Amino acid sequence: MPLATQTIAILAGDGIGPEIMAPAVLLLHTLIEKGLDARMEEAQIGAAAWHLCGDPIPAETLALARRADAVLFGAVGDARLDHLGPKRPDAAIGGLRQGLGLINSLRHISIPPELAGLSPLRPELVAGTDVLIVRELGGDVYFGRPRGQRAAPDGPFAGQAEGFDTMRYAEGEVRRIAQVAFELARGRTRRLVSADKANVLETSRLWRRVVTEVGAAYPDVQLSHLYADNVAMQLVTAPCGFDVILTGNLFGDILSDVATVLGGSIGLSGSAMFNEAGKGCYEPGHGSAWDIAGQDRANPIAQLRCVALLLRHSLGRSDLAKMVDDAIVEVLRSGLRTADILPQVRVPGAAHQEDCRLVGTREMGAAVVAAVARRCAR
Repeated sequence: MPLATQTIAILAGDGIGPEIMAPAVLLLHTLIEKGLDARMEEAQIGAAAWHLCGDPIPAETLALARRADAVLFGAVGDARLDHLGPKRPDAAIGGLRQGLGLINSLRHISIPPELAGLSPLRPELVAGTDVLIVRELGGDVYFGRPRGQRAAPDGPFAGQAEGFDTMRYAEGEVRRIAQVAFELARGRTRRLVSADKANVLETSRLWRRVVTEVGAAYPDVQLSHLYADNVAMQLVTAPCGFDVILTGNLFGDILSDVATVLGGSIGLSGSAMFNEAGKGCYEPGHGSAWDIAGQDRANPIAQLRCVALLLRHSLGRSDLAKMVDDAIVEVLRSGLRTADILPQVRVPGAAHQEDCRLVGTREMGAAVVAAVARRCAR
């Protein structure tokens, strides 16, 4: 009996979200025409949804995300609506993650030697970097309670307004993300670094103890513990020394963005988030970038790489995922550049600025889709 057609929820969002989602949808349409058994359903999220119904993540949108086999997410946020508090557009990010029960995030940064010239660092420093960051997504200070604002009850500024958040982790939260990281490390070069701040934080002391305990069941994986600030430093001085990095929600948020820029731009890398059942939500690492929205300047590659991640992890089509990844590398090798990656060009074979060509969102996306279509036709 044939498997049912798989549903992909398309949530473009705000700012540059619809612009970068358009080539991703075109890519999926192309693959569907070539035989991918999938269908797409779109829904509003973020500011667009708030303007329609007063809610950044309407019940219908969340219902679609839950019903779908995978979610392809763009970007949300509009600083002009920050006064809405819990109804502000970027609150949809937390609402989607909690609504789907997403508990871990994977950010894969791979820099082929021939594209190392895109990095703001020296090419010889980043060439060959291949690091996977495994971030716990459901706990930590972002979700800890209590939190809020109040009059400071004590200390040198007693009586003044203060903000407070609670950082907390339960043993089970740490254990389940550690197991994910060890399994992934076992399928790579079997080296895992756990990033924490066990020198100052009780949550990190618990984190380190539990990760060590989980590691005992993976004697074939080399485990190292490093402070998160040390990891950040080494990511920009010796990134090739890392394979898998395991970390919590707060540190993972920061380290993922540091690692992403190693490749040249936050517009080049996508991320995959999963719940305990393995359902995936895929989003680029950048925000809604209203300053360039509607100007055909955004880099769509991170969103296109999200399609590759979705194909690999949710639809079981690693063959198509590789096709997309290879097409992206081909287009970048050809010299096409969006504005965010044009200034740092030092690519072998395209050493001079005039060897590269500035293109917009639509042209870059169309070039990748065309490269994928050629591969499908072979």
